[in-house]
Amino acid sequence: MYRISNKPPPPALNEERLRDLALRYVGKYATSRAKLSAYLNRKIRERNWDDAGQPDIEALVNRFSELGYVNDAQFADARSHSFIRRGYGKRKLDENLRSAGIEFRDAASALEHATMSEFAAAENLARRKRIGPFAQSKASEEKKRKNLQTFLRAGHRWEIACRFVNADPGEFIEEI
Repeated sequence: MYRISNKPPPPALNEERLRDLALRYVGKYATSRAKLSAYLNRKIRERNWDDAGQPDIEALVNRFSELGYVNDAQFADARSHSFIRRGYGKRKLDENLRSAGIEFRDAASALEHATMSEFAAAENLARRKRIGPFAQSKASEEKKRKNLQTFLRAGHRWEIACRFVNADPGEFIEEI
């Protein structure tokens, strides 16, 4: 069922409204340059453009980047720390950063951090999902297969996934 709204449609965008919209967006969400650009393009399609000439989204995004409102390297580092805490591996992080439009030079530090924290991320995933050493009881072969799939979907390497999945409950896994 659709609800008919009595609210008037939002006004068409001009330079000032576009800048205000962008400022509210970066104030509310951690974002990358590519995501901000995509958001502004979508808003222009939805609300139309009411100013002389075409909107210069690239200049606005560059200005926000110069002011430090948008920083792709910081975005990538924050995403890397978040992914490690949640138990995701480097491959998953790389996919996420590429989909956010982060260039390799901005993502290099975050990917290096993910590589250095690979064991901690795997341990966090195992603890969160109660796999291997954090399980309540020894897993069946079917459950081990499913746990292995969980590790691989989370972006971990095969070797580290197998070490955690094949560990007995309470077993200590040493970082190599």
